[in-house]
Amino acid sequence: MSLQFTDEEFRNAWRELDEPQLEEGWKLFTETMGVKIYRLQDKETGLYEYKVFGVLSTCTAELCADVYMDLAYRKHWDTYVKELYEKDFNGQTSIYWEVKYPFPLSNRDYVYVRERRDLEVDGRKIWVILARSAPQTPCAEKSGVLRVKDYKQSVALESDGGCGTKVFMNYFDNPGGMIPTWLVNWAASSGVPGFLTDMQKACSNYSNFCQKK
Repeated sequence: MSLQFTDEEFRNAWRELDEPQLEEGWKLFTETMGVKIYRLQDKETGLYEYKVFGVLSTCTAELCADVYMDLAYRKHWDTYVKELYEKDFNGQTSIYWEVKYPFPLSNRDYVYVRERRDLEVDGRKIWVILARSAPQTPCAEKSGVLRVKDYKQSVALESDGGCGTKVFMNYFDNPGGMIPTWLVNWAASSGVPGFLTDMQKACSNYSNFCQKK
């Protein structure tokens, strides 16, 4: 089943590996652990969209893509996951994801669709994964959990020419409610590099996980 993503959306994601598109107000937010994070403020909401550029030095691009797509495995290594599964909701295959937020904030949950394509571009192998919220999916909201209805993410992965992976990530979500600015800034400046570090560690342990299945 097609998940409503266009060839152009995939092309726009992998092109950022070659030429980061940072015109029209993108500003460098932070650089840490070899990861550069840029952000662009949405004038309507005041929220930020982010672009992340970095390298995972110890895992291949294909392995990164496999680990990123494996929802069962993510529940083992991502400590912020409360619930995560793929399900057919009346003919619409979507992913349900509940994220733990620090007390006293309510957890957030997402219902989204995604698609992965393994591309060959002029002899290069590039892996691209696109995701976005699917508010039309008939998945009931939970009491005490805020539903994120505006979410998008794209990831492009390619070999860095050695044993590692060049990574581009673009994401935006509107978590709703009153989120303190310090938490938003922490999530972007520390949470994202931390996620990439955790993912690199997860890649190194993936074969063990697969053998135990």
